Amino acid sequence: MVSVSTGNAQEPGFQAQVLDDNVEIGYGLAIGDVDGDGKDDILLADKKQFVWYRNGDWKRFVMLDNLTERDNVCLAARDIDGDGMVEVAVGAQWNPGETSDSKASGSVHYLQRPEVPTQLWTPVELFHVPTVHRMHWVRTSVGYQLVMLPLHGVGNSNGEGEAVQVIAYQMPEDPADSWKYSVIDQSMHMTHNFDVIDRGGPETLLIGGKEGAKVIPFKKNRWQAGKPTDLWIKNHGFGEIRSNAEIIAGIQPMHGNELVIYHNQRNRQVLTNTLNQGHALALADLLGQGTDQILVGWREENDAGEMGIKLFMATDQSMKNWSSVWIDKNGMACEDLKVADLNGDGKPDIVAAGRSTGNLKIYWNDSN
Repeated sequence: MVSVSTGNAQEPGFQAQVLDDNVEIGYGLAIGDVDGDGKDDILLADKKQFVWYRNGDWKRFVMLDNLTERDNVCLAARDIDGDGMVEVAVGAQWNPGETSDSKASGSVHYLQRPEVPTQLWTPVELFHVPTVHRMHWVRTSVGYQLVMLPLHGVGNSNGEGEAVQVIAYQMPEDPADSWKYSVIDQSMHMTHNFDVIDRGGPETLLIGGKEGAKVIPFKKNRWQAGKPTDLWIKNHGFGEIRSNAEIIAGIQPMHGNELVIYHNQRNRQVLTNTLNQGHALALADLLGQGTDQILVGWREENDAGEMGIKLFMATDQSMKNWSSVWIDKNGMACEDLKVADLNGDGKPDIVAAGRSTGNLKIYWNDSN
C-alpha cells in the first residue's frame, strides 16, 4: 500500500499492485482494449517481447517474441477504425549508437491481429531510418496516421549532423500492402519524445528535443512543420514533454534532473532538480481538482539515494506554487508510465514499468 497525504481536501491515496516482477526492461507502455471486452488492457514493450496484460485477471500474453536481433524500444496502440479494439505498431532493433545503417539500427512494424488476440500477432515491416525511438497513432483530417520519432538524424554524431526525420505513415486498406510515408519535419538534431495534443479535430504534435520544443499542426490536409527555427520553446532541451491548456511540463535536459513547467510557453519554472535519469511524465487530474497534476518518474538513485515516482500538485490557481508527494519511493526504477481508469470507478489509475527494478505495477487510485 502506497498512501500519501498533504492535508488537501482531495487527499492522494494510491494502492500499489505488482502485475509482473519479471520484466527485463520495461521500455514502453500503451493502454487500450486489446480483446474487445470494453476494458482497457496494458501493453508493454519489454526487452525481447511485446506483451499485453488482460484487464481483470491481468494474465500476460506474448504478442511477438524476438522480432529483431536487438532490443525492442516502443509501441503505439489505439483504436483507429472504431471496432473497439486497438491497432498496434511497434519499434525495435534499438541501437542508438548506430545512426547510419538502417539494417543494424531501428525497425518499424505494424502488428496484424490474429483471430484470437491471445495468440501471436503477425508483424508487417514498414520503412524506417536508424534509431527508431517513439511512436503514436495520430488523428488527422485524412484518417489516422502512425507518427514515428527517431532519436538521431541519419549519420548524426553526438547530436550533430543531419536533423531528425519525423515520419508519418498512412495505413493502406490492406495493412499487409505497402504503406505510404512522408517526412513531416527535419529540423531538430536530437529528439527524445513527443506528445499528441487533442483539442478536437486533427491532432497536433508537440516534440521535445535538443533545440527545445516544436509544435507541428495538421492543417489543410497536411502536416505544417514551418521553418526549422519555428520553435515554441528555445534554449532548453527536453527529454520528456507533455502539455495541456494551461502549462507545458517537461524533463530537462534529456535523461535530466529537472522537472520544469512553462506558463504561456515562456515563463519557465523549475519544480525540482533532484531527478536522476528522468524518463517518465504525465499530466492528468488524478484527484478530481478540475486541473491536472504532474506525475514524474526517474530510473536511477539521486544524491539522496531516492528514485521512483512523485506526484506534483498546484496549491494555487496561478499554478505558481506546488507541493509533492511520493507515489513510489525506491520500488520503481521508472522507465515509463501511463494514466488510465482501469477499473471504471471514474478515477484515473497509474501504470508504471521499471528498468533496474524489473517490474510492472498498477497504482490504484483510492484518493478521496
